Amino acid sequence: MNIAVVGAQWGDEGKGKIVDLLAPRFSIVARYQGGHNAGHTVHVGGRRFVLRLIPSGIMHPGVMCLIGNGVVVDLKALFDEVEELAGSGIGVDGRLFVSDRAHLILPYHRDIDRLSEATLGARKIGTTSRGIGPTYEDKAGRRGLRVCDLSDEATLEAQIRDGVERRNRLAGDSALDWRQVLDETRTYGARLRPWVTDASVALAAASADGRSILFEGAQGAMLDLDHGTYPYVTSSSATVGGACTGLGIGPRSIHGVLGIAKAYTTRVGEGPFPTELTGATGDELRRKGHEFGAVTGRPRRCGWFDAVQMRHAVRVNGLDALVITKIDVLDGLATIPICVGYRCAGETRTDFPASLRRLETCEPVFESMPGWSTPTAGVRAADGLPAEAGAYLDRLEALTGVPALLVSTGAAREDTVVRNATLASAWFEGALL
Repeated sequence: MNIAVVGAQWGDEGKGKIVDLLAPRFSIVARYQGGHNAGHTVHVGGRRFVLRLIPSGIMHPGVMCLIGNGVVVDLKALFDEVEELAGSGIGVDGRLFVSDRAHLILPYHRDIDRLSEATLGARKIGTTSRGIGPTYEDKAGRRGLRVCDLSDEATLEAQIRDGVERRNRLAGDSALDWRQVLDETRTYGARLRPWVTDASVALAAASADGRSILFEGAQGAMLDLDHGTYPYVTSSSATVGGACTGLGIGPRSIHGVLGIAKAYTTRVGEGPFPTELTGATGDELRRKGHEFGAVTGRPRRCGWFDAVQMRHAVRVNGLDALVITKIDVLDGLATIPICVGYRCAGETRTDFPASLRRLETCEPVFESMPGWSTPTAGVRAADGLPAEAGAYLDRLEALTGVPALLVSTGAAREDTVVRNATLASAWFEGALL
């Protein structure tokens, strides 16, 4: 059975832990979009690993990991990550592969990203300035460089020269030398060559052999270029549709879709956030949840669970189940509000508006659930959760229309509760944990 794991909020939901937890059940973990702006955090043996490009299944020796064509790849960042893993005794040779159709992030993309963000002023997006957006722009503009072009000397030289010259015109200087960029890219290309593959062919062959695939997305549904809070979004398709275009698979290759969501809500950077908490309670959620970007270190904005937003994510992804993470961060709260609707211009609505101007007029409609004093942190069995926590999860399921398969009660793999044993058994052919 092939399962897709997607973020159901604004990213940072805990996808890394869940993919790492599920990976031993699969032959392949395939990442389908985004770049090294995404940080998937995995805790193993008391150690913390932040994976930016490499799929989160890499911690398991028997699992093949594939970076799809929908991912934009900074070769320096990729090899830095490989070396970090090697320093911890984790090898990738023979297990890590990169699509020959993936587009390359080059030094001039990073410079253009910074220059573009600096000109936006109050309209800035909050980009990580890692060159992600400009690379996707070049891809859409049909002037991008792909992995397969690393072996085409004429294309490589012409594209890099043109890209550097475009950067120099924008910057008003000639600080970047295209020859230096070309030499560096050639060097990385030679090192990458043994890992290059046709992702679509590789996945089709694996499926024909009966091997199971876990499709790993980055960011979250509300950062999707088409279905998120545009223009405050990422530059790729972070919803499940991105798995098809980003890996060269048909939709019938996906047998189940698992959405990851925090028990509350966070987002990083600019953009609307209807349930945002700006006072002491938001600060406390940030402190308890260690809500700082795994890649950038930026503080995350925190708010209550938003069922309107979540129903949008359920619909556009066709979610079959949820994983609720960080429920332990809510330990000790007397009451826990849940946003069940929006009040916009005197009207109540339960769908997520497309227009940000309209969204800015909306106020969340809350209902409150009783909190719990018995800690959930580290609980590993469903009957160990306080009754109030169980009732809170019941309410989230009712509001979203989707069952919670798992509940995460801490950062470690083992700090996980199987909430729906029947679904777990059906998907994974037996006990999950």
